[in-house]
Amino acid sequence: MLAARNIVKSYGSLQVLKGVSLDISRGEIVSIVGSSGAGKSTLLHIIGTLDFPDAGEILLGGQRVDLLKGKKLAAFRNRHMGFVFQFHHLLPEFTALENVCIPGWLAGKKKKETEARAKTLLTTLGLQDRMENKPNALSGGEQQRVAVARALINDPDIVFADEPTGNLDSHNARELHHLFVQLRDQHRQTFLIVTHNEELAQMSDRILHMKDGKIADV
Repeated sequence: MLAARNIVKSYGSLQVLKGVSLDISRGEIVSIVGSSGAGKSTLLHIIGTLDFPDAGEILLGGQRVDLLKGKKLAAFRNRHMGFVFQFHHLLPEFTALENVCIPGWLAGKKKKETEARAKTLLTTLGLQDRMENKPNALSGGEQQRVAVARALINDPDIVFADEPTGNLDSHNARELHHLFVQLRDQHRQTFLIVTHNEELAQMSDRILHMKDGKIADV
């Protein structure tokens, strides 16, 4: 479903990625682990089209996404990819429900249909009583679950998660881990996760170890 081929990336004289290739199948949870500076987040951002490679190819569902630019790239990303970061990046002036709906509205989906799906997602994530709350009235774990619902609103092919538990306590981190597995089991949702959390990595279907800009053989 997702394929990256010989991804190379440098910042100035520093080569961060040195010809990285990987394949991810639908319904798979794949974690990338490695020390700081190994290139994990850079790889995730490039595969997620948030940054551009110097060389290499990225295919999602057979489409060369590395060749897309501008509005076409933004529309493709919004429709086919979801993102969860260490910090939730929720818009403070909007409710939880509105935050989840925004990518759907940006994709041109009907308001009522988008709201109905958002309510279903928030209920699935245990937030049925928090939909009208703004982010500052939610706990850290609740904020991150809203961010997960937002990532899922357009039924993406893949969700990219960059240190999704990095700002959570151990209880909420564990809850988020189980949530990813539940979404994989029930909806065949695909995840690519960058994490320092050993427990989250162990719950994945596959662990990729990065070292010095390459995926290491373990």
